[in-house]
Amino acid sequence: MSDAPSGTIRPVAGIDIGTNSIHLLIAAVDPELRSFSVLLTEKSTTRLGDRDPQSGDLTPEAIERAFTTLRHCCELAASHGVALGDVVTAATSAVREAPNGREFLQSIQEQLGLDVDLVSGPEEARLIYLGVLSGMAFGDQPHVIVDIGGGSTELVLADASDARALTSTRIGAVRLQRDFVREEPIPAKRVAFLRAFIQGSLEPAVLKVRQRLNPGEKPVLVATSGTAMAVAAMVAQEEPRPPLRMQGYRVSRDKLDQLVTRLLAMTPEERRGMPGLNERRAEIIVPGALILQAAMSMLGADELVISERALREGLIVDWMLRNDLIVDRFNFQSSIRQRTVLHQAQRYGVDLSRSERVASLALSLYAQSHGLLHHDDGQGRQLLWAAAMLHSCGQHINVGAYHKHSWYLIRHGELLGYSDSEHLMVAAIARYHRRSLPKKRHESWQLLDGREQRRTVAAMALLLRLAVAVDRRPQTVLAGLTLQREGDSGVCITLQPAAAGLDLSLERWSLQSCEASVEEALGLRLKVA
Repeated sequence: MSDAPSGTIRPVAGIDIGTNSIHLLIAAVDPELRSFSVLLTEKSTTRLGDRDPQSGDLTPEAIERAFTTLRHCCELAASHGVALGDVVTAATSAVREAPNGREFLQSIQEQLGLDVDLVSGPEEARLIYLGVLSGMAFGDQPHVIVDIGGGSTELVLADASDARALTSTRIGAVRLQRDFVREEPIPAKRVAFLRAFIQGSLEPAVLKVRQRLNPGEKPVLVATSGTAMAVAAMVAQEEPRPPLRMQGYRVSRDKLDQLVTRLLAMTPEERRGMPGLNERRAEIIVPGALILQAAMSMLGADELVISERALREGLIVDWMLRNDLIVDRFNFQSSIRQRTVLHQAQRYGVDLSRSERVASLALSLYAQSHGLLHHDDGQGRQLLWAAAMLHSCGQHINVGAYHKHSWYLIRHGELLGYSDSEHLMVAAIARYHRRSLPKKRHESWQLLDGREQRRTVAAMALLLRLAVAVDRRPQTVLAGLTLQREGDSGVCITLQPAAAGLDLSLERWSLQSCEASVEEALGLRLKVA
């Protein structure tokens, strides 16, 4: 299966030249949806932050590593059809602070033809904010984004209508390791010094964030960057069922404190043996984790949520803003869930007109059957819509038992704006829209967390089953349906033809085949009229 762009899709690349690594992202921008999907990501450790201790210059070795990586990035972008003018590149703190940084960027332009933006600290924070915004629904609650890089840490306060604070502080995992760590495990006195230094450095940014919070507001803390991803991966390894991806994964303050305590007691060799931690990250994880711990404590957060999207995705969003493909970034953000579902539907060749019809019928049933077929408090409605739009995507693999293939594709696909548990629920609703009802031995059922999630999935899957049952033909034959209670233990669904004289016997027969499922699930008799 290929994600290669086609038709009006335009490939665009973003390159983030950071202190520790260079990140490449190649995206397929859809001008009609005014959104993008990720085709490829690459990361290479170039260590530009390992600057000359006397002059502060980028070293010849680091420059050579960067050039090798950037040539590779340009070749990859070209192989995906990205025009050189659509490769958006930004350099951050290491290049920003090096005396020979601008000379380095001039060489990149001359040798590779890449125009690199040397972004300021606040601009770096703005791009990170745009990247997070593209993959996470903020809703009505303010969010504080913390991005711990190699040479700087950005704190952003934003809500669904504005970015209230954009800050950048000159502390990072590479910088602290280089400047202050002489032996490991780090002695207790040096740890105390590091904690005090980090707190003092972060105080102005935290104060600015606090001043711009309204009375009574408690923001959600969002963490992004290699440090946050590594911390989350290590915490997740302790779980019985680690998540497939880190997007939306939550780390409690207690678990972070426990992890930091363990890391502080380890040698570099011991850290390298930890699952979820690569060799280079193992070298700098301790100062990075101390920054994250300090930010969490100073902001009074009980937990943080991980965003896999950051600056490189922000470069793509910024390119779209500059090319008038996004008029209102907040409207763009508010429709994350709808856009990501549509991307997956297009990816797997779903018949959108039929899926939209099924979704409409399912939502009609949802609205009419509260207290009868379900007792959902509102959460299930969006999950039902997503599952209805994607329920047939498994036909992309095979028509036989396609509901199982749909579960697999949704489970392993990307649903931005949905938490990991919501993602699993959408997949399970699609899984159980046909054939057998949920069984304890099914993996799709076992992965659901607790009775409430299972109850929601079972109810929404039954509604989807009924909606799919009455959509048997390629053309529209129903104007709608009505549902009402039938006596003490029954429910009656009446089908309304789209035009006078239409024979709906096929739809009635198909709906009647759901009688056994309705009775088994709810103990209700189904009548079709």
